[in-house]
Amino acid sequence: MVNYNKSKKYGFSDLVEIMDRLRGPDGCPWDRDQTHESIRRNFIEEVYEACEAIDDGDSALLCEELGDVLLQIVFHARMSAESGDFDISDVTDAVCRKLIVRHPHIFGGLELKTGSSGEVLSNWEDIKNKGKEDTSPLAPVKAVAKSLPSLMRAEKTLHRAERAGFDVQLNSPDLSELENTDKPFEKIGNALLYITYLAGKSGIDPEEALSAAVNRFVFNLEQGA
Repeated sequence: MVNYNKSKKYGFSDLVEIMDRLRGPDGCPWDRDQTHESIRRNFIEEVYEACEAIDDGDSALLCEELGDVLLQIVFHARMSAESGDFDISDVTDAVCRKLIVRHPHIFGGLELKTGSSGEVLSNWEDIKNKGKEDTSPLAPVKAVAKSLPSLMRAEKTLHRAERAGFDVQLNSPDLSELENTDKPFEKIGNALLYITYLAGKSGIDPEEALSAAVNRFVFNLEQGA
């Protein structure tokens, strides 16, 4: 049992126990009212805030934000335990098993040919795809999460399509058509997809490139204010 009045350095098991208490019969009304769906947005926001701390090089803030992300994981695991689906130990067990299986060069005696990160990543993807029921070439493409930010989803989808052997051919958009078209939604979407394709060819993360462009835009506004 956590001694809430004793000053100490709390551990992972303490966090799990505190969440159990918050969700328990005599716990916090707000915490008890939540569902996976109701705190889904919170999860996304906490991850983005952790990413911002990384971008800013703020280690103290990163420590705090990672704690918030971990809280979300424990929160969801507790709710699933209540419904009998799984608990936090199932989560840690699954990820440990995944890491062991997908690192055969560390835990399975596999010798890398080049010893490069690229080879490790390629092996990871191959092992990942072998564990799927759908083994068709399109399976890894369709597996890209639809909930990802659109540029990130586009980049991953294009990359997986090419890796699966598909001939990805996109037409270069005529930017002048974007202003004079009866299908602006479709045309702009296609243009963004093509730009994402070009970014991938140049080894550029389109999400980061757009974020940097927005930062420059705000900076220029500040300079002119």
